[in-house]
Amino acid sequence: MLTRIGLNLLQRPLNRQIRQVQQLAIRGLATSSSVYQPRNNLRSALRHGQQSLGDTSKFGQYRRIIPVSLVAAKPRPHEPSLSRVPAHISRPAYAKTGTPPTWETEIPILDPGEAECLRAASEVARDALALGGSMVRAGVTTEAIDDEVHKFIISRDAYPSCLNYMGFPRSICTSINNVIAHGIPGQRPLEDGDFVNIDITAFKQGFHGDTSATFAVGQVDAQGLALMDATRESLELAIQACGPGVLLATIGEIISVHAEALGYSVSQELTGHGIGRCFHQNPLIYHHYNEEPGEMVPGMAFTIEPILCQGVATGVQWPDGWTITTTDGGRSAQFEHTVLITDEGVEVLTA
Repeated sequence: MLTRIGLNLLQRPLNRQIRQVQQLAIRGLATSSSVYQPRNNLRSALRHGQQSLGDTSKFGQYRRIIPVSLVAAKPRPHEPSLSRVPAHISRPAYAKTGTPPTWETEIPILDPGEAECLRAASEVARDALALGGSMVRAGVTTEAIDDEVHKFIISRDAYPSCLNYMGFPRSICTSINNVIAHGIPGQRPLEDGDFVNIDITAFKQGFHGDTSATFAVGQVDAQGLALMDATRESLELAIQACGPGVLLATIGEIISVHAEALGYSVSQELTGHGIGRCFHQNPLIYHHYNEEPGEMVPGMAFTIEPILCQGVATGVQWPDGWTITTTDGGRSAQFEHTVLITDEGVEVLTA
């Protein structure tokens, strides 16, 4: 998931400018004290004893995830060693410096050969996600899942796209309970009643394939399972609507209608995105009601990755510069696929 860093920001209406400032802040690329105040929100949560409220809340039975420190400690970009990523594996350009390429303003349209490369990368991501999901159980750390998934992606002669992207220190993202996105795998063991989103992207043959899913750890309560089901359903409904000539904004409308009918909110701060030779590129795919221009055409590839929340969908970023949690401690679930628009409709590449 990512946000748009467009060249035409100043030409957009004010409400869109505000929304993009919020998104840039989420990515650590801009700040606005009037829009986004992560440190103040975190201090408030800790001051009011959010940790002690972790096991029971109006949102169900689970343990809220909070940072252990407010000291800013965003990882610096660090090129992966040859022992971690062997020399024969092709690396994306940002693997050395952590700096992604500048976005093209045009939406890339893939030819048949390029589409086949995207399929190959997407299949690696799909299989890696299946491996990561099979490891989800109480007592396993997300760091252990990351290690095994990393080895698997390397074994398929692919590069884990998250690794060193803007300095991200691990190969996958793992987001537990109230973590909306970009959780850094760590040493906390998963607990019975948790659920965890595993987000995986693989780079192979010059293309990225991206997918994610939320997995239950042991016995998740009914409220948590309902949230997971609703999020999965919203993704499926959005994919079913895709095809040539369909407005991109249709995706957000379908997801929002489904989520609101079930009493959930939809994250407006994180988006789907075009994908292919670049990890993130145009078009942006908003999962909420929007008036973004553009329609789907054959050869267009993008991710759909709705995030539904039990309470408020507003996120707060941790001092690690990556992890984003809900401001009210409610749980968040996400499911994602990479899709390709075809003459006949849509192909789900990571299914």
